[in-house]
Amino acid sequence: MSGASPALAILVPVRHDTPALALLLAMPREPQDQWVVINGDAADRTLDGLRAAHRDICWLDSPAGRGQQLAAGLERVTAAWVVVLHADTRLGEGWRDEVTGQAAAASKVWGCFRLRLDTGAWQARVVECLVRLRVRLFRLPYGDQGMFFRRATLEALGGIPTAPLMEDVILARRFAGVGAPFRSTVPAVTSARRWERDGWAGRSVTNVWLLTKYLMGVAPERLAAAYDGTRRC
Repeated sequence: MSGASPALAILVPVRHDTPALALLLAMPREPQDQWVVINGDAADRTLDGLRAAHRDICWLDSPAGRGQQLAAGLERVTAAWVVVLHADTRLGEGWRDEVTGQAAAASKVWGCFRLRLDTGAWQARVVECLVRLRVRLFRLPYGDQGMFFRRATLEALGGIPTAPLMEDVILARRFAGVGAPFRSTVPAVTSARRWERDGWAGRSVTNVWLLTKYLMGVAPERLAAAYDGTRRC
């Protein structure tokens, strides 16, 4: 990429989730943005077609684990702002301006979008409300709602942790010490498949249990297997 550095870099960690990634990359992208897709399984040949079809994207292979994958992607980034986006999340209209415009104008150095699960189930609305409450009260967004950071501050705070789980929580806790996040009203429409697979109560209880164990000092490496031995990014 030549000329001035881009304003935005979008990091997408992926592992065995080619269909969701294909849908994400089919959406319109601004040519000046940096898109970096980090694959956690170099042996996965299902991505070959996407690599060939989207040569404007930086494709990387990395050891599995969202933290390691995102850290590898950050090394390639030159943009002023870094957006962390899961493969099964779609950002609503106007999301770019929220990052480079509204958040920057508000002198914020980090933020998140508003979680919306892609189902009409009433339980999803409850989860979404609880997430908004958690972010407002505890400055604790999760990666599945899309998070963004001013790169200079991100690097000053140690970059992206390489933990196999809870990398989003670690980042949020670091940045919470700097200030409150910018809470965008733009939706981050995310797949509800984990709740539908595990049950609404079951998945929510598991998430709270894992967070509590982490805050009590249990290492993310120990928690990763309990989260989901076959989880996808």
